[in-house]
Amino acid sequence: MTTAQTEALTGMAVVLGILVLLVLPSLIGIVRDRRIDRQLRQAQEPRETGRDQKSSSRSTVPSTATWYADGRRSKKLVSS
Repeated sequence: MTTAQTEALTGMAVVLGILVLLVLPSLIGIVRDRRIDRQLRQAQEPRETGRDQKSSSRSTVPSTATWYADGRRSKKLVSS
């Protein structure tokens, strides 16, 4: 291998190294965005439990916090 070939090989390696350094952050960002998009899609899909989803036969009772908030809302409406 001659000196000119060695210099050409070294120059090519340096250029490829710089190219990798410039492209690598964008590739990492693309991979990260795709992962986040996949996680968001999975979070939006309804969960499959293997059985039919039927409403329960017992009635639901609001929590104490809900009753308290409803009482405060009605007092605000009356006073204004």
